[in-house]
Formats: sequence, structure tokens, C-alpha cells
Amino acid sequence: MDERDNDLKDFGEQENTYVLSIDSVMDGSARRFLERIKGPIVYVHRAVLDHLFYEAKRGITRAITGIGELEKIYDIVVKSNGGSIIYYSEGYRPMSVIAEEMTRSLTRDLAKETDSILVTSDMMESSASRAMGVKVLYLGSTEKVELRISKYFDDKTMSVHLKEDAYPIAKKGKPGKWIFVVLERRKLRREELEDISRELIEVAAASPKGFIEIDREGSSIIQLGDYRIVITRPPLSEGWEITAVKPLVKLSLEDYNLPDKLMSRLSERAEGIIIAGAPGMGKTTFAQALAEFYMRLGKIVKTIESPRDMRLPPEITQYSKNYASLGELHDILLLSRPDYTVFDELRNDEDFKLYIDLRLAGIGMIGVIHATSPIDAIQRFMKRVELGMIPSIIDTLVYVNNGEVDKVYELRMTVKLPTGLREAELSRPVVEVRDFLTGDLEYEIYTFGEQTMVVPVRKQVRTDDTEKKLLHRISSILPDAEVEFRGNRILLKIPRSSTKALAKRIKRIKRMAEKYGYDVNVAIF
Repeated sequence: MDERDNDLKDFGEQENTYVLSIDSVMDGSARRFLERIKGPIVYVHRAVLDHLFYEAKRGITRAITGIGELEKIYDIVVKSNGGSIIYYSEGYRPMSVIAEEMTRSLTRDLAKETDSILVTSDMMESSASRAMGVKVLYLGSTEKVELRISKYFDDKTMSVHLKEDAYPIAKKGKPGKWIFVVLERRKLRREELEDISRELIEVAAASPKGFIEIDREGSSIIQLGDYRIVITRPPLSEGWEITAVKPLVKLSLEDYNLPDKLMSRLSERAEGIIIAGAPGMGKTTFAQALAEFYMRLGKIVKTIESPRDMRLPPEITQYSKNYASLGELHDILLLSRPDYTVFDELRNDEDFKLYIDLRLAGIGMIGVIHATSPIDAIQRFMKRVELGMIPSIIDTLVYVNNGEVDKVYELRMTVKLPTGLREAELSRPVVEVRDFLTGDLEYEIYTFGEQTMVVPVRKQVRTDDTEKKLLHRISSILPDAEVEFRGNRILLKIPRSSTKALAKRIKRIKRMAEKYGYDVNVAIF
């Protein structure tokens, strides 16, 4: 016997009159309850019907679901169980727009006036009604429903794509290595997709692990357990379509087998991290692993998501961008002082502004960005912030491809003569983008006139005799210098007597060494 059965026992078996709240209609719990009640008298306030009708005409999925539920409730109560439905409208003046909270208030008053049992699946509604002395049947979300969409998934399915008048297909494999598979040799009808959508909305509304992240005209985004579901319908799309994505694996940072140098960087120095990659390449999976890595290091970690589809332990708080303004999230994060915040995903100017503000405030930030190449992710920031601030906002860029870390860049700010320019007076602030693991300079970002330049630095390929050639050329420029090669660095030891035109000669050597990916350090003795 569950909670709802206990409530009915308290009311007495003779009571068979109910008032349906709007939440119990939309999530299907009222219909499931009434299926087992013989001869009930059911009140529905006319405001509930008007609100659902207005929202359904706008294309809101929950309202479309609610209208369908009322139709089913009528069939169950009147045609199957011998009861009656009364649409109460006494004293009610229909309006073109009716707020959902108004329907709740009118419904509570109706239950009080008719001395009926209010049927609700909303805990706050239950408490507010009991405070008024209303008899309440709280249905909650105790029932487990097997989703019809789950039959399309197996342990190799990345996503399922259902479209009316088309075969259901699935993307199977892993990031970067997948194929499309036709699931059924039968085209789906609109009615089937509407039923599946209704079910998803019902379960998401009733489940503590479900969220209706966005519900607007023509589209809905739902997070239900591990499923991220996007529903589109006319007029936004020409037909009904459901796309469901489910993560295949949950990885820890150690599963990526990252080099020790990079692990040290992430644990000790990286605080402005950007994770970039094309859609479906595993960016969010890596961000999820990184968030848990910092949590295990004893850091306070929070996330900003839209929708909340990361699978994270309860120690990490996940905020939804759809339920709060970015200004509100800004205040919450500054006051709660997390060590790291994961922002999945950066899309528009407001997202970038929040990321930048929080990073400059001293919070460690991990941003996820769609980009087809690593440098594209940096360019997304260039039009939103001054060039000289970029290394303070982004110190580490991780590019994920086919589920693996493909490239890691670090950004440095320096004043130098950009590669390829020859006049010393053209020296200027330059953002260097270097391969973190090798130290190779790959891009330079600087202003030239009024234009910001992103210049790839092409290096000559090192061969076995590269050091010998460089040594010969350096000796011809600075005959008295001692030259030592130390990995990617060249150390020049120059006697104090060799000072004639020394600065120009050193710059010449640096330009020559940069072509082969060497940094030059100078010591005077």
C-alpha cells in the first residue's frame, strides 16, 4: 500500500468526488489514478481547460499533452468507469491568457467549496492546499514507467532519431566512428510520435530525475535520467521529430591516459580551460571527467548547463541556464565561491560575458565550445574581449577529437617582433599560441593597423643535421658566443667584449631559431 492508498483510507470509502489540479493532468498521474476508481465525480475547473487550450495553440508540448490527457480522462471516467466529469465555471470569466498559477488558486478554491478531494502530484500544491483545510490526495511520482523510446537503445547506441513518415534510425558506435542503422522497416506515424512525446513529458514532469529544460512554441528539450531529448513539431519543423541522446560511457580523467606534463598542468596551473571540438566528438564527456577530477582533489565544483545532461556525483551542484538569468547565476557563483565552474556550452555573447567575468573574478573556469579546429575556439573570444586579456582568460585549450585529446595549446603574452616582419620598430604585444607538449609556436595573434591578425607560424622541419646548421649560422653571426642546445631552447653565452650591434644580431638569431621551433636565451659573462 503506497501513500495515495493511505490518503484514500483516511478520507473514507464513501468519498468519491475529486478536483483535478493542472499538474496531475499534465503529467498523467490523474488519469492513471482514475483508471481504478469506479463511478467517480470529477471536477475540472474551466480555467484549467482554457489555459491548456491557449498554450497548446502556441505549440507548447506540456499543454498539448494536457489536452490529450483530459480527453483520455473523459473516456475513462464517463465511458469506462461510469462516473461523471463537471467542468466548473461558476463566477469564472474566460480570458485570452490565463497564468498557470491562477488555475492552481481557482482549483484549490473549488476543492474547498465543493468539499472534494484535490488530486495533485505537486508537493508545494499539496502543502498549500492542506494549509487551507482542503482534503488532498498527493500522487507524487512513485510509479515507474518503462519509456517506449528505451526499446531503441542498446549498449552501442549513441542517439536515436524518430521522424514522422520516416524510418526510425540510430547512430551506433563511438565518437568519430559511428554508422546509421535503420531500427524498423516501418515508417512512423505522427500519432505515434505524439504519444511518445506525451509520455516523455508526463514522466519528466513527475520524475525527480526529470527536467523539462525548455518548452516553447515548436520545440521542447527534456532531460530524463541519462536521456537528453529534443522534440520539434510544426510550425518550427514541417513534421514531428524526436531526437534522443544517451551517453555510452562515463570516463574518468585517468582513462584518457594523458601525459604526466598535462596532468600536472591541469592539477596545478590551469584555471582558464577551454574544451573545444566538433559536435559529438566527446567534449562534454571530457568536461565531466575533468569536473570529477577536481572534485577528487578537494575542490568545490559547480556547473552551468543547458540542458543538465552531465552525469555527476551529488557533491557537484548543477545549475540550469534555463531556470535563471545569467545575472542571477553570476551572483550565485560569486557568493558561493566555487574553485571551478564548468560552463557547458558557450554559445552566445551573454554566455561568453559570464565566462569572462567569472574568470577575471578569480574563479577557475572550464568552458565547452563547438569548434572545428583549436584556433577557431580562441577566435570566438577575440571579438568579445581585448587581445591582451585573452591569456588571462584562456591559459589552456584542449581540443577533443574522436573521443580523445588531440591537441593542447597554451597561450602566452609577450612583446616581440612578429614572425615574418623585419623592421625592429614593428615590435608589438603578441599572443603566442604554443603546443603545450612540445613547446612549438604554432600561431601568433597581434594587431596590425586596425585589424587583429591570427598568423600560423610555419616552421622548417628539423633534421638530424639541424643543430649543426644552426650552430654554423650562429657562429657566423656571433663568432665569440658559446652555443648550447637544451631541448627546444638554445642558450647563447656571450662575452661582454662582444657588444657591437649585439641587439640586432641576437634578434636575427632568434628569428632564425624560431623557424625551427627553438626559443633563444642569452647569458652575458
